[in-house]
Amino acid sequence: MKTMPDLILGRQPVLEALKAAHPIEKIFVQNGSQGTAIASIYNLAKQSGIPIVQADKDRLLTLAGKSSTQGVVAFVAAKSYVEIEDILAAAAARNDQPFVLVLDEIEDVHNLGALLRTAEGAGVHGVVIPKHHAATINATVMKTSAGAAAHVSVARVGNVVSALEKLKGAGVWVVGLEISGAKDLYSTDLGGSIALVIGSEGKGLRRLVKETCDALVRIPMFGKVDSLNASVSGALAMYEVVRSRIQKSKDPNRN
Repeated sequence: MKTMPDLILGRQPVLEALKAAHPIEKIFVQNGSQGTAIASIYNLAKQSGIPIVQADKDRLLTLAGKSSTQGVVAFVAAKSYVEIEDILAAAAARNDQPFVLVLDEIEDVHNLGALLRTAEGAGVHGVVIPKHHAATINATVMKTSAGAAAHVSVARVGNVVSALEKLKGAGVWVVGLEISGAKDLYSTDLGGSIALVIGSEGKGLRRLVKETCDALVRIPMFGKVDSLNASVSGALAMYEVVRSRIQKSKDPNRN
């Protein structure tokens, strides 16, 4: 596993990181902070042997810069990245067909955070992101995801095309979301082992990534704009997979 040092800012993101046993070294809590989330942070930190330091507002501002902290800053030992094999193994351990989200050069940290939050809610087994020209899991991503990023397995790869080939070799059907897709999202059976590929903001999927996909699907658009925000597109696609899986579980012979 490869790791990346960082901070987690905000009550709920820190609380979710504690629940997920994220490797936290120390937590700073602003003097006088109260509430259910604060009480839970103290309780879980004590159980895990993580020290909590009382600090004034100026100290937290120094740590977090201009970012909002809600009176809580956690020093993270690392964000652990997994391998694609770990994601496939996690699906097998649950006796599930793999459900993987692949992000092709998503650069906006807010989009990444929103996508990770949806992925966690939709039951995605793991997310694949590239090492280059893409956002990483930082404090803003943790905050935007409302802490969900702490619960999602993320593989960081050097080559997205190679990662897709590896998934295909494991029997995973690779579907790219693309404005020029031959079929629309809602006319496609997404109920099996699947990797959804979402392209970057503005540019979409890169050429070699598109060529590696088994299928390209589009989201029907009826207004004057021809595309949606990457995180919105990803959310629609992920929950269409969820819908297809629920439908297939009710009728295994459904095409």
